[in-house]
Amino acid sequence: MSSCEFDNLTIEEKIGQLFFIGIPGPELDAETRGLIERIRPGGVCLFARNIREAGQTRKLLDDIHRISNVRPFLSLDQEGGLVDRLRRVVTPMPAADLIRSIEQAERFGSLIAEIIRILGFNMDFAPVIDVVDQRRSSFSNGLHSRAFGSTADEATELAGAFLTGITNGGVLGCLKHFPGLGASDVDSHEEMPAVGVEFDELRSTDLIPYRRLLSDHKDVAVMVAHAAYPKLDLQETDQNGTLLPSSLSFNFVSKLLRHDLGFNGVAITDDLEMGAVVKNFGIGESCKRAILGGEDMLAICASPDAIIEAFAAVHSSLLEGAITETRVDESLGRIAALKDRISEPLPFERNRLDELSRQVGDFIASLK
Repeated sequence: MSSCEFDNLTIEEKIGQLFFIGIPGPELDAETRGLIERIRPGGVCLFARNIREAGQTRKLLDDIHRISNVRPFLSLDQEGGLVDRLRRVVTPMPAADLIRSIEQAERFGSLIAEIIRILGFNMDFAPVIDVVDQRRSSFSNGLHSRAFGSTADEATELAGAFLTGITNGGVLGCLKHFPGLGASDVDSHEEMPAVGVEFDELRSTDLIPYRRLLSDHKDVAVMVAHAAYPKLDLQETDQNGTLLPSSLSFNFVSKLLRHDLGFNGVAITDDLEMGAVVKNFGIGESCKRAILGGEDMLAICASPDAIIEAFAAVHSSLLEGAITETRVDESLGRIAALKDRISEPLPFERNRLDELSRQVGDFIASLK
């Protein structure tokens, strides 16, 4: 492991680094403090329920950092449009499908990066690099406005420019949703999509942004989708014949993402409390399968009880030998390497946030 903060961690602290959790409310109250001190998570993601105004958000993130034994990833899903966690703090931001040029995409990323670093974040779960072409746009999967462009080339160029903007602004990005949800027929928040693509289509469309962007951008994580791909030989089933989602699959994470695409960075599950997972697998079993499949971090974004249950399940699996400490250390090495790239937050300046909010408004006007 490359970070000195990771030296001499207990086994419980090692397990904690595998978790990317949500917290209940807008402050570090007794419940939230207890949860963080119990789990010692590797990352914390904030949602609209946690973000009321700028000063409160910065204090919350500073407090989380202060009580963490290892510097945490502090993230949010700041895409713009439908997924805009900061609409109470700054001017609501445009959706990705309104971005038309490389220059606009990079500018958009730069604005987001400076805003969220002032607020205390160091990571953004963006950009979405799913490809939603004209045929796929008829599917009800909740991705239409969240995707950059309508072809693999456009998605690569525009999402890549956005990623350049946030990276140059000192924010870590996260490509999602691997291996591609553009052709999904339902929203994975509700149930597990069966993505009916053949491998030729996956390779020539959905994987293109990953191949190109992972080659050009090293300081980036990948979020793995909860989806089944029944037409692919990669698709696995459990002992009962239930299709495993890609997020829990050795074939998708270790073979396709790591071996075939050569990705040796941090792989994060999508939220394991989504319907795509919880309707088919328990939270503990899901976490165990995800780690064995090659995931580095387990995202559990809402229920403290689910987080505690998942932590206990991973701990038990490690003590029983179902998960080895060597396997955990592999993930810790990747997590430590990415954490070495974390930038310090910018000084909290409310006047600068106000100016950036005006700039977001000007940026939106320039898109029309």
